[in-house]
Amino acid sequence: MQNINEINELIKLISKLPGLGPKSAKRIVLKLINNRDELVKPMANTLAQVYKNVTRCNSCGSLKSNSTGCLNCENMREKFNKICVVEDIADQWSIENSNIFKGYFHILGGTISSAGQRIEDLLINSLVERVKKDKIEEVILATSATVEGQTTAYYIQDSLKNLNIKITKLAQGLPVGGEIENLDDGTLISAFKNRSKLNSSSD
Repeated sequence: MQNINEINELIKLISKLPGLGPKSAKRIVLKLINNRDELVKPMANTLAQVYKNVTRCNSCGSLKSNSTGCLNCENMREKFNKICVVEDIADQWSIENSNIFKGYFHILGGTISSAGQRIEDLLINSLVERVKKDKIEEVILATSATVEGQTTAYYIQDSLKNLNIKITKLAQGLPVGGEIENLDDGTLISAFKNRSKLNSSSD
């Protein structure tokens, strides 16, 4: 293999993407090089635009564009009384694709105790404010069934304990150690339909 620095660096970067290793990265790089005008140039331009214009919303944690703002926060067509709390964007997309949930989303941006993740980095305080402002009646904790996910769910439950709202978590169908983005639609639907209540508004 030719030792070209630019190609080697590109292979290293692509191999860091989920599900891709060095061999897959090499095949992708060769495909890109052989289709410079059709793939490399437009991809480079698009990546530059994404880097410049797409950021994370400080309120709900979803992705937003500088040109459109946060569609998750600014969706005024419907008013919901439920908010689903997930760890990351991939979890939101998986739940949206299942069409089981109609309501707002709140993306934490990780979990407590995950590598290098601090509680201050998660949008938990923002969640509390959204629940108050949007008059939310139910918060659905859709964190993963990992130790970190459950620890985060308990922390959120404690943060919301003084509010007169219903707090539920995904139940049957969610395997121990399972992550939301890896679940099939049937499992997600079962988990939502059989979610369990964590508190009582009369307590």
